[in-house]
Amino acid sequence: MSIITMSDVSKVYDTKTAVHQLSLKIEAGEIFGLLGPSGSGKTTTIKMLTGETAASEGFIQVMQVKGSALQTSDYRKQIGILSDNSALYERLTIYDNLKMFAGLYEVSNERIEEVLKFVDLIDEKKTVVKKLSKGMRQRILLAKALIHQPEILFLDEPTSALDPQTSMHIHKGLLQLKKDGVTIFLTTHDMTEAETLCDRIALINEGQLIAVDEPAELRYQYSDDSINVELKDGSSHSISMDEAGADMIRDWIRSSKIKRMQTNEPTLSDVFIKLTGKELN
Repeated sequence: MSIITMSDVSKVYDTKTAVHQLSLKIEAGEIFGLLGPSGSGKTTTIKMLTGETAASEGFIQVMQVKGSALQTSDYRKQIGILSDNSALYERLTIYDNLKMFAGLYEVSNERIEEVLKFVDLIDEKKTVVKKLSKGMRQRILLAKALIHQPEILFLDEPTSALDPQTSMHIHKGLLQLKKDGVTIFLTTHDMTEAETLCDRIALINEGQLIAVDEPAELRYQYSDDSINVELKDGSSHSISMDEAGADMIRDWIRSSKIKRMQTNEPTLSDVFIKLTGKELN
């Protein structure tokens, strides 16, 4: 069942087209990633889905909400958002910030403790926000997005500015949310993050959709049908997957020469370059 539907959606700012006839369907309970370089339309897409800006044309439905209802406060209370416009109260502590948002959503103080543990900030809850690093602020904003246990999370670059260890902690939490039935729509330019988290990804460039599929399937589609074989003598060989290649591999196996083998699948960045001629960064 599709929980998010976009059909021929475009967004034009003055004379600039940020998103052009974008069509997507996201299923309930999946983690869906929108990947593209800066300026490709990722953030604009999230802003249309969360009601921050209206589409210039096309159809959008999130859950059972569509049209102008996407711009209402009632809709925004049903979803969780982490974006570049998310804000915090600088002079308050981490805990007091979250307590204010908990009050808006009428959730208990126990829920504050839960989300602080989720983002690994329980020991810093009395720290004043203005003293925090950018990475810690990002973690509080994620906690804020989760405070009311939304059915859908919209995350714009959720682990930007986070160190690898904290990113891994957040990834583990997001995968648990998926198990709990939460739908997650995220933007990222981090290929490792996309492969770790996403059930499916969409590649976007200059506002236009260029591919949608599971990460592994996209890589397979653009592989070159060869196998890389590393031998125990330190040499490496790219072997075609045909009869001649099979004979060569059998000979190496019989003589116990093979150290490791793997298919020569491209990275998601390689796929993006192949499709657009540009780097995904």
